[in-house]
Amino acid sequence: MNYQWNWGVLFSPTGVGNELYWHWLVTGFQWLLIIGASAWCIAMVIGTVLGIMRTLPSKSAQLIGKLYVDFFRNVPLLVQLFFWFYVMPNLLTEGFRSFWYGLDPNTSAAISAAIGLGLFTAARIVEQVRTGIESLPKGQSNAAAALGFSTAQSYRYVILPQAFRVILPPLSSELTNCFKNASIASLVGVTELISQTKTISEYTQNSFEVYTFATVIYLIFNLTLIFGMITLEKKLRIKGQIDGGSHA
Repeated sequence: MNYQWNWGVLFSPTGVGNELYWHWLVTGFQWLLIIGASAWCIAMVIGTVLGIMRTLPSKSAQLIGKLYVDFFRNVPLLVQLFFWFYVMPNLLTEGFRSFWYGLDPNTSAAISAAIGLGLFTAARIVEQVRTGIESLPKGQSNAAAALGFSTAQSYRYVILPQAFRVILPPLSSELTNCFKNASIASLVGVTELISQTKTISEYTQNSFEVYTFATVIYLIFNLTLIFGMITLEKKLRIKGQIDGGSHA
């Protein structure tokens, strides 16, 4: 085997100004954070609203939530990403198209990726919010009604705080999946971590080392996210409920 090992490849000059290859990886990781965080915010807002709608007495509200979940969970993420990047801008006004295509290509691609990933992830969060709410004893909502709370107040002060404590573990999984799925943004031209890794690999021919570094970055980052969510889960856990420990 004539492979030339070079574990210091990231400290080699790129030939572009004074940049080293590790600078490219940092840039890619920053785009990964931007896309993943933006998509997660979109997913949490839409997923929470539609999850609540799926538990309301209104049949229309339940139907809207169900249709959203059925659509976005059954269309591949890659197809949705291509739709938001290639198709959707052409369906809007000419003024918006001029604005859109005037943006830096990397920025417009990142926005499309965040929207597509956010809507896709929201469909999964809808079901988790719904099951979290439905897992609570009926006495909780009845007690809120007896205290004179409106439906909105019942959800805000009684139901949602408990439901989100219940669904924190599956939300941890969705959070890490959201950031991992952000790598698909490289297919529409975003220079995120996977895209930069591929570019460095092609430039240096040190594929094994470069992809090893990328793997370690993903591993450390996702383990950090999981640790943070586990810590949050322990702080918010209710004693006596769902492995919350015994009463003092």
